[in-house]
Amino acid sequence: MRYSASHKAATRQRVLEASGALVKREGFAATGVDQLMGAAGLTGGAFYSHFDSKQALLREVIARELQRSRELLLLDGEGGDGAWLAGMLDRYLTMGHVRHPETGCPLPSLAAEIARADVETRTACEDGLVAMQRDIAGRLGSGEAAWGVMSQCVGALMLARTVASQDVAREILAGARDMLERRLGEQAVDARGLR
Repeated sequence: MRYSASHKAATRQRVLEASGALVKREGFAATGVDQLMGAAGLTGGAFYSHFDSKQALLREVIARELQRSRELLLLDGEGGDGAWLAGMLDRYLTMGHVRHPETGCPLPSLAAEIARADVETRTACEDGLVAMQRDIAGRLGSGEAAWGVMSQCVGALMLARTVASQDVAREILAGARDMLERRLGEQAVDARGLR
């Protein structure tokens, strides 16, 4: 039975959605094609009618999930004021994000696997990161500060996920937030010549 192009496109999106959640929770290398397709309610045999390879799926998952993270981080209007930064940190540095990797940013879960992936996958990740960095830099007025915020947030989430104690995980998130708010607050004051 032949399916329409719109049915195939909808099925592909369903696979990307389900695969994104699954690989952020379980890891990409540890997840087989049958599991990836099964998460979308399909059989493994249908995989190659949608993707050329498992790496091709990873590329699309990364691009899609980084775009979602970018949209989430850039909510709350324009400007680089403290209210925007606080809102962004409120959304990213949370225990919910620690406990539920399937609903959040792909980097804390998949960065090591992306680093070992093919150049096309790493390029897709780079494209998403650079777009996010530029948007954040526009808010903060500094490209270096944007990379710093991104690195600190991803690193804090990764560390918080590695510890057994929720209290320690909370301390890690609070420490990252405190450092970011203080450092960026100092930069804002320096930039205005008030320091």
